[in-house]
Amino acid sequence: MTLSASTPNLAVPEQESCAEGAQPSLRERILARFHQVAADQEKTIAPLTDELVLLESGLDSLCFAIIVATLEDELGYDPFTEAEDVFFPVTLGDFVRFYERVR
Repeated sequence: MTLSASTPNLAVPEQESCAEGAQPSLRERILARFHQVAADQEKTIAPLTDELVLLESGLDSLCFAIIVATLEDELGYDPFTEAEDVFFPVTLGDFVRFYERVR
C-alpha cells in the first residue's frame, strides 16, 4: 500500500510554547502580586484559595493598597474606582471575580 497525494495532512500543527509569549491569566497575575507583596512586606501569607477570607490572609491594609495600586499599573484599570456599585470583596475568589467582572 502506498500513500497518494490525496492523503490528508495529519500532522499536528505546532502550538505556542507556554513559556514563549503566553500571557498569564488574570487570576495568575493577581495571585503572583499577592505573593510578591507578601514577600516584599515580609508577611507570612496563607495558602491562596478562592475560599480564603482576605482578612485572614496574613496581609494588612497597606499590603492590599499596594496590591491594588500595582495591579492598576499592570492592568491599566482599578475596579474599585471604575465599578458603579460599591463592593468590597470578602474572599480571594471574590477579589479575582471583581477584577474579571470589571475587565
